[in-house]
Amino acid sequence: MAWVGGLPFFPSFFLLLSMLTSPCDCYRHSSWPMSSLAAVGAGSNDTASKASDIATEVAGYADVAKQIIDLAVFGAAQNRSYKRLTNFTDTIGNRVSGSPNLEMAIKYMYNAMTQDGLAVHLEPVKIPHWVRGKESAAMIVPRVKNLAILGLGSSVGTPPEGIEAEVLVVQSFEELKHRASEASGRIVVFNQPFVSYGETVAYRAYGASEAAKVGAVATLIRSITPFSINSPHTGWQDYQDGVKCIPAACITVEDAELMWRMAQRGQKIVIRLTMGAKTLPDADSFNTVAEITGWQHPEQVVLLSGHLDSWDVGQGAMDDGGGAMISWEVLSLIKDLGLRPRRTLRTVLWTAEEQGGVGAQQYYNLHKVNMSNFDLVMESDLGTFSPVALQFTGSDAARKVMEEVVKLLAPINTTTLEKHGEGTDISPWMAAGVPGASLHVKDSKYFWFHHSEGDTVTVQDPQDMNLCSALWAVVGYVVADLQDMLPR
Repeated sequence: MAWVGGLPFFPSFFLLLSMLTSPCDCYRHSSWPMSSLAAVGAGSNDTASKASDIATEVAGYADVAKQIIDLAVFGAAQNRSYKRLTNFTDTIGNRVSGSPNLEMAIKYMYNAMTQDGLAVHLEPVKIPHWVRGKESAAMIVPRVKNLAILGLGSSVGTPPEGIEAEVLVVQSFEELKHRASEASGRIVVFNQPFVSYGETVAYRAYGASEAAKVGAVATLIRSITPFSINSPHTGWQDYQDGVKCIPAACITVEDAELMWRMAQRGQKIVIRLTMGAKTLPDADSFNTVAEITGWQHPEQVVLLSGHLDSWDVGQGAMDDGGGAMISWEVLSLIKDLGLRPRRTLRTVLWTAEEQGGVGAQQYYNLHKVNMSNFDLVMESDLGTFSPVALQFTGSDAARKVMEEVVKLLAPINTTTLEKHGEGTDISPWMAAGVPGASLHVKDSKYFWFHHSEGDTVTVQDPQDMNLCSALWAVVGYVVADLQDMLPR
């Protein structure tokens, strides 16, 4: 398609426009306006016809969608994804990048999905290997109090004897800049309020380097959560190039606020911090791939995914064991019903997502040569609580198709299509123009447990996971079986 002035160039449109606006040629070609109007009208009719055809085609899947929903929510597969999650997390536990537990988790899932009758293979990748080591923190002035901490991923450790230093408490990066002259040789404590995860996580990600720029020897950051029961929350942090690397850990909301109140009273605060954290050479790992091959277009793919790794606390049940299990469950449901879509339905369980989508980026680098064959990429990584909607990123034409697809979810009351599919692991595909979708759930409590010891199977609900599995399976199967791929 040609472009003129940043807009698509449609010859019939510009021809009609010139005839309607030209003062001298309006009678010379008296037959043109009628034919041009007819052409434009025909184009409009074609568009309406296509929309109608798509709506009719998708509506034809109503019975199949109901079969999938009935099996997942009420039938023999009821609670299966939850049981799989409990067996997996109770057996393996947490699964941080580079750990033996992650290696065991990959073997577990490979064997489990193979025994489920699926075609499974592993794709090798290199991933970061950071080790927490022993860690502790204590306030020793103005009184003695142990502090619950979790070192942040990629943090350096302290010297073996630890660091003992006076504390500077600030509530923002801006305050740190204003008080830079007070920071040298101190441990900077960030007591930033929780606004939203997307905004507040900057303190976890960049707090260490910002503190190091003004001479701090370590930093303790208020956990990125709106709720706490004296529970620290870990996560990845990034050192800036050319800035000294100093130890970084998260503390609880309660301890951050305690030290803020003490500082406001003018009390001197001294902390002793010991961290044995270190980064080892990159480790070998795998993305775990299972699929049902398409009967007509096996080279074309609808990809469903969740990540298999977690942090080294809790069980990683919510983040992202649930997402991994419902992505496996889709294939099980389709297989159990004897269905086989036109295109390949592929489930990928990513490795090293928590370190910045490392496994997923390597998968993208390997498979982007076939980008034109990736129909839709889907990721569940914000919990598998009660589903609210499907989030979608794609062209307007693709959105119209997806609006019809979600209508099939009326039996479970999740017919809303929202904007902005999201997910660290699928973001490279969406940035390149491949349509992407994510699961929107009732996640108001997600960050209560996120990256903490509280992320266990206890926070999951079997019925919620049934509904998530049903939604995921209906969308994945129908898109994979439609006559045409989603328009780019």
